[in-house]
Amino acid sequence: MKTYKYIFGLLLLVVVFGLSGCKDEKPVTNVGKLHFENPLKLPQLVEPTIASDGTKHFTLTIQTGTTEFLPGKMTDTWGINGSYLGPTVKVSRGDHVTMDVVNKLDEPSTLHWHGMKLPAAMDGGPHQMIEAGGTWSPNWTIDQPAATTWYHPHIHGKTAQHIYRGLAGMFLIDDEDSKKLPSDYGVNDIPLIVQDKLFTSDGQLSEKDDTTFGTLGNEILVNGTYDPYVKVTASQVRFRLLNASNARAYDFGFTDDRSFKVVANDAGLLEKPVTLDRVMLSPGERAEIVVTFKPGEETILHSYSSGSGIENGEFDLLKVVAASKLTESAPIAKQLSSIPPIKAPKDAKVRQFKLTMKSEINDKKMDMNRIDEVVPAGTKEIWEINNFGSSHNFHIHDAAFRVLDVNGKKPPEYERGRKDTVFIPNGATVRLAVEFGNYPDQNHPLMYHCHLLRHEDDGMMGQFLLVEPGTESQISTKLPKTDTEYQHNGHH
Repeated sequence: MKTYKYIFGLLLLVVVFGLSGCKDEKPVTNVGKLHFENPLKLPQLVEPTIASDGTKHFTLTIQTGTTEFLPGKMTDTWGINGSYLGPTVKVSRGDHVTMDVVNKLDEPSTLHWHGMKLPAAMDGGPHQMIEAGGTWSPNWTIDQPAATTWYHPHIHGKTAQHIYRGLAGMFLIDDEDSKKLPSDYGVNDIPLIVQDKLFTSDGQLSEKDDTTFGTLGNEILVNGTYDPYVKVTASQVRFRLLNASNARAYDFGFTDDRSFKVVANDAGLLEKPVTLDRVMLSPGERAEIVVTFKPGEETILHSYSSGSGIENGEFDLLKVVAASKLTESAPIAKQLSSIPPIKAPKDAKVRQFKLTMKSEINDKKMDMNRIDEVVPAGTKEIWEINNFGSSHNFHIHDAAFRVLDVNGKKPPEYERGRKDTVFIPNGATVRLAVEFGNYPDQNHPLMYHCHLLRHEDDGMMGQFLLVEPGTESQISTKLPKTDTEYQHNGHH
């Protein structure tokens, strides 16, 4: 376990150094400030209506509201089916779903299904813009393993702002393998959406973004709850961790240094549980952990730091209180799923991507009308990400990948499952074995980008098409301009 601590310490040191720039500022912390007085809010499960053909119809309404985070202060917020954040969507593999997304804002937005394999026209990227007052109704069949995915806006140039104001929610997929894990939602299966915020003196959200990385908060919300605690009633609890922050990375652990089992990455279950006492997530990444509790004990979920720069933040996140009587849980299975060994696909095409201090990929800023890569649908490729700048991460739409290596070395065990977002340390080369969805569409592009949202908004994003294999050379790399597309060349 100490080996993993060392690995995570090194990783977080790179995150901290890379995100800090050259400023010499005191570490940001809330340790000792909280009293853990507020019950953790649990995002409600959104109930679908079931059509005669079995299609599950969900309605998600983007709206404004006010929310009390800090005691006695009302904050202007955005939310989905409520004033802040959105409900949890829960489906099973094989379900056919329709998502009716209603935009009640006075400006355009989108909803992207982060981690989902689906047709490009249903992806909810910057080309699927929902005008103010409009409704968008994508539909698709859930055809991927159990995973903790999520949804959030993806409007180019404003993604950071829209997520920061509150537009995000969990999208959970179950299958036969996931039944081996605790699955009573809100009891022994608890989502934790972790975000940092800056507040003004009157309790409003500050969107001050004068760092290289945009807004970095000094307060933490978990599921939109400030100063939270949760009471658990089961001896084993599955926490689904989502880093939904704009830029901050978290090194999750518990203040009593207890170990836990990591059971899933972004895009699916691990083959076997991995026992750790720390797990680091950059923005957009997810992990599922199973924690064992004894009756009556208490601990604090904490984010640790390695001691350098403005990202040298250390935060108490959530107090966990075990009831005096706990429901006994079945042991976690030793085999969670069957996934093939990590290896480079034979004769796979290799694509290279260069990241620098500029908000560009391969020396190009995002252009809504330019196609950067044309990829045969349903194939496997090797994507090599070379980071010559500060720390970044990398998300690929409509794909799942395995991390082959980081600077030639295998990733730690907990990162050897299926992923869709990966941290790219400063100065590192990360190779990914990428498996693309089998949804050819030469008219609707998909995105790859840094998920540090200021970087994404400023242009660190590219577009690719999934096309019928063998037709790549026939595809135009220019898209026609339309009146409904939102072209933007920087954050607001």
